[in-house]
Amino acid sequence: MTTMATTTATTATDATDAADAAAVTYAARVEHVSKSFPAPGTSGGRQLVLDDITLDVAPGEFVTLLGASGCGKSTLLNLVAGLDLPSAGSIRTDGRPALTFQEHALFPWLTAGGNIELALRLRGVPKSERRREAERLLDLVRLRGAYGKRVHELSGGMRQRVALARALAQDSRLLLMDEPFAALDAITRDVLHDELTRVWRETGVSVLFVTHNVREAVRLAQRVVLLSSRPGRIARQWTVGLPHPRRIEDTAVAELSVQITEELRGEIRRHGRH
Repeated sequence: MTTMATTTATTATDATDAADAAAVTYAARVEHVSKSFPAPGTSGGRQLVLDDITLDVAPGEFVTLLGASGCGKSTLLNLVAGLDLPSAGSIRTDGRPALTFQEHALFPWLTAGGNIELALRLRGVPKSERRREAERLLDLVRLRGAYGKRVHELSGGMRQRVALARALAQDSRLLLMDEPFAALDAITRDVLHDELTRVWRETGVSVLFVTHNVREAVRLAQRVVLLSSRPGRIARQWTVGLPHPRRIEDTAVAELSVQITEELRGEIRRHGRH
């Protein structure tokens, strides 16, 4: 059977798809997805970046994608987000995902509250309700009182919290995060790990989180998925059964991180990437 290179969003509110939506058991379903791009310096050549990826993210599950630089982690996230189409295979999501990046991408001419209200307006929330909802979301990410602050008045960690609140304002069942804490200092990153875990548990949103930091992956996730070096394939997966809250320095986190790091090093050696 030939799979179609499509991305489909399934919404429970669509009456025509009500029966299918009732049976949805995933936040994201990636089936036999491959992605290639034009190869530089060639005439018509293609470079395979992702090869036959099959991956489900369950409702409410936290999954981290881990791999060496250039393995296709961000490419896969962009495909799930619908920003690009796969070259082969299919992707389905339960509703439209929300996406956050390493750079907060806040509009500097708007306040923290204004950035969130923009997402609410695009979602169709009535103007009379937007401020109250924006303040609720700021409170959720522990930024009560920051509604009127401009972006330049916020620290890096606060900006990422506003970006998280803006993503949550989209009322998505799936949150896609592309190394959102990579540019932050270790202490701020540690605090935001705790905050993200708390928000995930309070909201029940599914999270697909890209990182190259093994300990970050183990600290946050219920499942860690390791991609091989280019072309990216699923090399191995680990279920992380450690209770929350977790700490980077926890013995169990460190032990599993060492195991995963050895697998990652093996993938890098196997593909000749240094």
